[in-house]
Amino acid sequence: MADAPSPQAPSRLRSRRFFWPGGLSARLLILTVLFVVFGGVLVLPPTLAAFEEQWLLDRVRAAELASLATEVAPDRVVSDQISEQLLEGAGVQWVAIQSEGMRRLVLRGPELTRTPYLVDLRDQAPASWLAAPFQTLFGPRDRMVRVVAEPRFREGDFIEIVAPDAELRTELRRYLVRLLAITAFVSAIAGGLVYLSLNFFLVRPMQRITYAMERFRADPEDPRARVDLSGRRDEVGRAEVELARMQADLRAALNSRARLAALGEAVAKINHDLRNMLTSAQIASERLAALGDPKVSQALPRLERALDRAVKLATDVLAYGKTQEPAPVARPTPLAAAVEAAAEEARLSEEGVRLVSKVDPRAQVLADPDQLHRILANLMRNARQAIELDAERQGLPGEVQVSLEQAGEVSVVRVADNGPGVPERARERLFQPFAGSSRPGGAGLGLAIARELAQGHGGELALAETGPQGTVFELRLPGSPGPAPAPRRRAKKPA
Repeated sequence: MADAPSPQAPSRLRSRRFFWPGGLSARLLILTVLFVVFGGVLVLPPTLAAFEEQWLLDRVRAAELASLATEVAPDRVVSDQISEQLLEGAGVQWVAIQSEGMRRLVLRGPELTRTPYLVDLRDQAPASWLAAPFQTLFGPRDRMVRVVAEPRFREGDFIEIVAPDAELRTELRRYLVRLLAITAFVSAIAGGLVYLSLNFFLVRPMQRITYAMERFRADPEDPRARVDLSGRRDEVGRAEVELARMQADLRAALNSRARLAALGEAVAKINHDLRNMLTSAQIASERLAALGDPKVSQALPRLERALDRAVKLATDVLAYGKTQEPAPVARPTPLAAAVEAAAEEARLSEEGVRLVSKVDPRAQVLADPDQLHRILANLMRNARQAIELDAERQGLPGEVQVSLEQAGEVSVVRVADNGPGVPERARERLFQPFAGSSRPGGAGLGLAIARELAQGHGGELALAETGPQGTVFELRLPGSPGPAPAPRRRAKKPA
């Protein structure tokens, strides 16, 4: 079982929220300060190292100039008093020169009580150069430093001095305080400028976009929900343009949804009267069946199926206007029989637009029989109407060809016609309700419903080809069931 939250948990959450707020502007301010301070901290080690190196080099040059006094002294030897004054003026305790391989002590101070640490200014490794000022600042007190450098004012291999590092430590601390103050001041100015710039160019536009999105979500018709385009050509400008397009598309979709809802209400009112009419037609069909006429009996099943589908069509249109299509109950369905039934409803005939079925009589697809019938009937009806409305056919026969291709776990049903093709202006919105119809007076619901039914199966309905030679639609359904079993032949009874 999970542990109960401690009483300190809310305070911890509040402290986290205080130090890491949710607003983009506050986060930007905190990150700007942190990064600028971090950049200033990175500058400190090389700056302090350069200051210490220059301080030591100044001591070397001062000691080198002081050592020149021995060159003019008799026998190149100065008194202890003068030597002490020269060493005090240079700030060192020992001065030695090495020339032609021989090291000579030029100025000598008191005896050293500790072994000095060495700093060779002629060749320093980067790591030791950066670490030297921190060793001086935080190292033991009363240390002595031995510095070796190349001479500038006299001939020699190198000049060597020994000096206390107490004064160097004091100067380093003063310089560090000044440097931190300058770094803080520059960081504040630079951080403020960076923050204001980013806030102006990024945060404010993003806040404006976010405000428009929140307003649009609350009320799509609110004029304040429309994002104002700034005309920028960067990512923010592209985001504004895409948001404006998305809002326009969503408004169009909401308007279509409203029209569908109105259509559903209208169909709901018509449905009652339509059912009464269909009930009267069914009663009339039953009376016709009682006449016993063979031709009437042969035609009645078609009439009854047409009446049932009319009722179901009205119910489906009502459901489309209010809710989504019901989930399909897919099962192996003979495709040839479904094609024949759909062609009959689409009014394909040998005298007009005829059906050419290339489907094996035993071939099956995995689909809901009723929804598959609606998909095929919509496609065939559209094909027949397009062929009949083509004024340039000049009596050429029209046909709708249906074929099946099963590859792997996918069944592809191709519905092709030899009509005039889909106009260019209607292709982009072909599957949109009330927008994709290319036929005068058409509502544009047929293909939208057919595609929604196909997607409900986990498949897809797409326009594969179109042009002056005709149009091909492909219905892809998941699954590839085997052929239906052959009907058993009854054994002949012996005479």
